[in-house]
Amino acid sequence: MKSKTALIFNALLVIVFVFAFTLPASAGTTYKLGMSLAITGPTSDAGNPYAKGAEDWFKFVNETDYLGDGDKIDCPIRDDQYKNDTTKRFFEEFLDDGILIFLSYATGGNLALKRDFEEVQIPVIPASYHEGLIVDANYTFMPVATYSENAVGLAEYVLEKHEGDDTPQVAFFIHPSAFGRGPLEDTQKAIAEGLDINIVEVVEHGTDLDNTAMLQRLESKGVQYVICHTVQTPVATMLTDAQRLGVAASSFGEKGKLTFLGAHYTGGSDLIALAGTATEGYIWADSYNLTSEKNEKAKKQLELAERYGRDEKAANSHNYAAGILAAQIATEAIKETKAAGLKINRANIYETMQTLNFDSFAAAGPVTYSPTERIGVDVQNIYVARDGVFKKIQSFESQYIQKVRAGR
Repeated sequence: MKSKTALIFNALLVIVFVFAFTLPASAGTTYKLGMSLAITGPTSDAGNPYAKGAEDWFKFVNETDYLGDGDKIDCPIRDDQYKNDTTKRFFEEFLDDGILIFLSYATGGNLALKRDFEEVQIPVIPASYHEGLIVDANYTFMPVATYSENAVGLAEYVLEKHEGDDTPQVAFFIHPSAFGRGPLEDTQKAIAEGLDINIVEVVEHGTDLDNTAMLQRLESKGVQYVICHTVQTPVATMLTDAQRLGVAASSFGEKGKLTFLGAHYTGGSDLIALAGTATEGYIWADSYNLTSEKNEKAKKQLELAERYGRDEKAANSHNYAAGILAAQIATEAIKETKAAGLKINRANIYETMQTLNFDSFAAAGPVTYSPTERIGVDVQNIYVARDGVFKKIQSFESQYIQKVRAGR
């Protein structure tokens, strides 16, 4: 009997040792986030690579034990197809799952949920850079300079580079939504503050495949510059038509021609893939570091894309970089909260995010927040399309946008 008992005891010891050597010393803690994006639908040309960038960064965090102690991030990415009702449903389901941070997408969806974010007191990182999202809001943390900063900054750039004493004649080519109209309204406010440009016409584009009549009308009205705020596809169509008609300027401000400029979602390698040589000379404002800069930051972005088997189109997209940055902001908020020895919950993450400060290989400048500053990267780069790539020509921060904000 004693021998049998000893055998059973020894067998149990073997099992204990097997489990001790096969299970990790610490399984770590999993932190839940939620992301809703338009991976398909009318803005999928931006949302799809954005989703890939966020997904890859979170994979990297988990595989490399970036948070330490075996801690991981679980961030399901759901496709809302640019539908506000779907975004709201996803948000509510994520809340039920106990998420710490919400990573959102569209302007409309964020505006619809703006009060909800405040009510449930959850930090939000949007893919929309609409200025209105941070007006009278505490919990929305804008990753980069807003669309209004882009548009007003481009108007300032036009005024600075325009030759002659006459007032630059400008048209706006915008998305037919709050996403498109917000920067126009803020540019109009900047004009009221003294920005000396004249907005001749505003075009809210539809689904037209031919912009011939519109472009000819702008020329007949003496328009010299067209500032675009929409997504790449309609801009590509317009640039292709302008090239075909011979109305696109070959140099900035060329007399009798149209010089085209655009904000964040209207440019990048995705635009060049769509419009090819028609993008030549296109001026673009953005707060992301492009892989065409071939610097150390670009190298890190390409390495991440290669690690997870992304094709060249996704790897070089600034929308891929945007997804990375949003995921990095969430990651750093968790990491810094943990480093401070605080419990990882929404309230403590919110406090951490208000003083978050770190460098990202995806961005044109450092990410810095404060209790009164809800824009992470203030600096913008001005890029110009030359020989099939966008190249930086200067960095800047809009001056007139500060006057616009002071007047609110």
